Amino acid sequence: MLEAEAIAANRANWDDRADVHARSQMYDVDAFLADPDDISSVVRNDLAVLAPHLPESGIQGRSLLHLQCHIGTDTVSWARLGAVEVHGLDLSPNSLRHAARIAEADGRDITWVEGDARFASAVLHRRFETIVTSAGTIVWLPELTAWARSIHDLLEPGGVFVIRDDHPILGAMQFEPWEIDDDYLGGGGARSYSDSGTYTEDSDGQITHTTNHEWRHDLGEIVGALLAAGLVIEALTELPFMDWPAFSDLVPCEQGWTLRDGAPRIPLNFAVVARRPGR
Repeated sequence: MLEAEAIAANRANWDDRADVHARSQMYDVDAFLADPDDISSVVRNDLAVLAPHLPESGIQGRSLLHLQCHIGTDTVSWARLGAVEVHGLDLSPNSLRHAARIAEADGRDITWVEGDARFASAVLHRRFETIVTSAGTIVWLPELTAWARSIHDLLEPGGVFVIRDDHPILGAMQFEPWEIDDDYLGGGGARSYSDSGTYTEDSDGQITHTTNHEWRHDLGEIVGALLAAGLVIEALTELPFMDWPAFSDLVPCEQGWTLRDGAPRIPLNFAVVARRPGR
């Protein structure tokens, strides 16, 4: 399949998912809007990684770009924390329609931009002090070289980038029983599958555009792309939790979901903090 066809299929799938997610209990948009102090669990986890690399004032008063922002609850959370000139970019126009509605209901002036995260610098003509992306993002990108270069170009000199995402080892594994059954290393092409549901509750049969295409990106590829783009790696962390129950062995924890006591100790998330040199 041509890359453009795979991207178009993913866009249609995420347009469907946006409607399902916006009405789901997992996102609980009504409760989020009802409590102006609520910060999404994704952003709380991201901020815990990012905070040591911010000034004493934290995210307060810093311009921020959220890549692959989906329906915008995380983007609005960053604005609630005090980020300014907040922008959210996503491939799915329907996701952005929901994001704009949620931000308006919250009284937030956020700029929403439709685009491919690999080429964000082609549609955004300014720089940011902070760029964030997390929780199920880069698996939807065919390659990371342009993505990393775009992040570099969109950062102010001295600006900081954070990615926190599902650990790539999980994509290589089956869990019942636990075994390696797919690539860990990147470069093997797209993994294509059909799924009429999504990661929110009771969603089976709700997705019309069921085709998905994902690409593996191992930690070496991720870090190497950021370094090759001219960024400086300040932190690389592997984490024992994730934001959604990807398989049945996970149990709830403060950060989201983790493995049961006594289970094999493997990373569920990773996080990288990188900075554009300067200042």
